[in-house]
Amino acid sequence: MGGVNLGKKKNNDENTHRSPRLPRGREIQARVISMLGANRVRVHSEDGETRIARIPGKMQKRNWIREDDVVLIEPWDFQDEKADIKWRYKQWDVRWLKEHGKLKV
Repeated sequence: MGGVNLGKKKNNDENTHRSPRLPRGREIQARVISMLGANRVRVHSEDGETRIARIPGKMQKRNWIREDDVVLIEPWDFQDEKADIKWRYKQWDVRWLKEHGKLKV
């Protein structure tokens, strides 16, 4: 029935992961302030703006976004007070960003 490698993989390389994704192009870092429902969140971005950000469909089931998470957003061209979430940082990514002075939120 089962094979040798079936089951949950163990993560033994906690300290050997690569550096987290940094903002590219129009992307900026933001912190989630509150959950609004209907796949929308209110975020406070590094440029001092408070925006309503949309969680895209591919992130809804894979990445759970909660209050106080740090995310990368891309503001809309035609409506600057709204944005799309492009990436969610994990805890160790936020720690790495703080240690290297890259976290602005």
